[in-house]
Amino acid sequence: MADQERGSEGVSATPWLEPGVEPFVRIRGVTKTFGDFVAVDNVDLDIYKGELFCLLGGSGCGKSTLLRMLAGFETPTSGSISIDGADMSAVPAYERPTNMMFQSYALFPHMTVEKNIAYGLKQGRVPKAEIAERVDEVLGLVELREFRKRKPQQLSGGQKQRVALARALVKRPKLLLLDEPLGALDKRLREQTQFELMNIQEQVGITFIVVTHDQEEAMTLSTRIAVMDAGVFRQIGTPTEIYEFPESRFVADFIGSTNMLEGRVTETGSDHVDVDTEVGPIHIDQGMPVGDGARVWIALRPEKIRLAKTGDGALGSVQVKGIVEEMGYFGDMSVYKVRVGGSLIEVCAPNRVRPKDRQHAIQWEDEVVLSWDDSSPVLLVR
Repeated sequence: MADQERGSEGVSATPWLEPGVEPFVRIRGVTKTFGDFVAVDNVDLDIYKGELFCLLGGSGCGKSTLLRMLAGFETPTSGSISIDGADMSAVPAYERPTNMMFQSYALFPHMTVEKNIAYGLKQGRVPKAEIAERVDEVLGLVELREFRKRKPQQLSGGQKQRVALARALVKRPKLLLLDEPLGALDKRLREQTQFELMNIQEQVGITFIVVTHDQEEAMTLSTRIAVMDAGVFRQIGTPTEIYEFPESRFVADFIGSTNMLEGRVTETGSDHVDVDTEVGPIHIDQGMPVGDGARVWIALRPEKIRLAKTGDGALGSVQVKGIVEEMGYFGDMSVYKVRVGGSLIEVCAPNRVRPKDRQHAIQWEDEVVLSWDDSSPVLLVR
């Protein structure tokens, strides 16, 4: 997402990199405690207008608490939150320029789709003609006009999700907060709905903040991601930055799969580091200010590793031999776990070519060669 040109004409697709652009949401020194428990711990965050920003983390990391503070459902113990330049400290939830879409969708079962969507506008005493116009507009946006007279029990999970989204959008908030919006959908429908949600957000131009524990969902949806753990942000960046350039073992481990190798630095330079690991010496074309003998970790993604039977040849500047101990076939790809010395290395290989027969396919207990480029490993010092 972040690497694509998603900005409207004349609007930067990466406003966080533009000097002088004011954040749309500004969070400064926000802490939230419940008794002795610190749910959110002195966090700072800037989110820019038009972003689809994801708060990503495991259960209990503080992401939903932070979302509820943005909505006004919780009050920060300390710190400040501003939206569109206005301090929200004394602004109650019902007066904030926000709307929230809950994981449960919270649809009224006795109301039709259009009445569910219109409910908030009626409560706000919007004129009838305007209600009808806005409801019809948003039904078109989520492609549910033909379902307007149905009730929630007559809808599929994906359709209910779109009704909940339409109800949140119809009030035209400046900021839409979504708490695990796709969590109730099955895998295939969730993947389809991710792209629908992205398209809708781009059409309406409203700033979205999404809370999710699903790494794949965050990577697909977001312009940027804040990875949360124990109430703090471990890293904030685009999906590419988070995945390809993790700043810590926690982030590298949390986002996707990775092989984590511990080692000692044997040589450093301005553009490289050599590390001695239990699978052998590894050269990394990444300079980092670390001293010889320093304890470091190397993160190596499974898809960055090439695999071939011994004797078949393998391209790459680093080559190590191992024995296949486990393997799983997933149709489009295969996952291998290869014993190299005292380490079990995971390799993800796309099944580009159908093997002629079982003899040519890699099997359990085969001796194989693993290889990768010097640019593939990521050096981590924490």
